[in-house]
Amino acid sequence: MNTLRESTLDPAQAVYDYCLPAGEPWLHKVGKGQVLRIIDVEGNQAVDTIFYNADDTAESYSVTDTLQRQGGIYLSTGSVLVSNRGRPMLTIVADTCGRHDTLGGACAAESNTVRYAIQKKFMHSCRDNYLLALAHADNGMGKRDLVPNVNFFMNVPVTPEGGLTFADGVSGPGKYVEMRAEMDLLVLVSNCPQLNNPCNAYNPTPARFLIWDPDYAA
Repeated sequence: MNTLRESTLDPAQAVYDYCLPAGEPWLHKVGKGQVLRIIDVEGNQAVDTIFYNADDTAESYSVTDTLQRQGGIYLSTGSVLVSNRGRPMLTIVADTCGRHDTLGGACAAESNTVRYAIQKKFMHSCRDNYLLALAHADNGMGKRDLVPNVNFFMNVPVTPEGGLTFADGVSGPGKYVEMRAEMDLLVLVSNCPQLNNPCNAYNPTPARFLIWDPDYAA
């Protein structure tokens, strides 16, 4: 099945347009019915993302519920991202990349050490980005609220033996994924600062976020 689908939405009609610098965090509210587009500006940039119910952050994106519901490990057009309470959070309505990783997780001091070297432990990581964004939001959220994330634009093939491999990206400059919010959401992003694997070509680059209101997106 071909999961590639172009969007019909006009960026000039977006109510929000923000370019997130390389390696930085982002936390933003997206209302029910709004459409969020994430753009891989220069190509092969991993955009590590967690979704929360904006009205009750104990409800969050669940990788296990999502994969069980859709019967596959990659996300693309038509995929429904499901919460830990089994409710739809977002639906992917357009995608020009083709697939997005759900298993690779977010880099952290611990994973930098295990995957690469003890000297890499203190390199900037996605987990650091998440915690910085939550601390600046001063909304009472912290470490205990972090859950497994989606890695938009990241390529993590599964080997026949069931292992994970971090491979060259399958995205490219200007490719995007577009999602309709099925509830009021908080979107927590780390525009991955990782310098040690090829998922972002060893070179973190910007990501762009566009949001359209329901009336225009319908």
